[in-house]
Amino acid sequence: MYQDYHVRIVNWEAEATAVRSIRTTVFIQEQRVPVELEWDEFDIASMHLLAFNMQGKPVGTARLLSDGHIGRMAVLKEWRGKGYGSAMLKRILDELRSRHIQKAMLNAQTTAVKFYEKFGFQVSGEVFVEAGISHVKMICFLE
Repeated sequence: MYQDYHVRIVNWEAEATAVRSIRTTVFIQEQRVPVELEWDEFDIASMHLLAFNMQGKPVGTARLLSDGHIGRMAVLKEWRGKGYGSAMLKRILDELRSRHIQKAMLNAQTTAVKFYEKFGFQVSGEVFVEAGISHVKMICFLE
């Protein structure tokens, strides 16, 4: 499932509608994240990815901040468990390696810890609540 035509780095200005649609569905509607917490000043300055299904429909998104912080990873419910999240995370880690950034960081929802551990992330710190959801900081040292 990890193929370039499935996951693409996209321009925020050009693809904001698709990115916003996925994040609104997953975070705001499904997970009840307050709207004011979902959108921030980092969107315009971040690298964004979109994952596309075989029909070319965007079904997942993620963003990467310049400091190596991965965030806002979301896959539409009906497309979860099909490799889109893994494909996006692999693409982000490849991008970080190409930039010679040696550490990836993220705040994982506690329900997703095992997913990130498969990619070499390790829990770093105690559980905390963000937007009403339990999270934990995770770090992955890249070679």
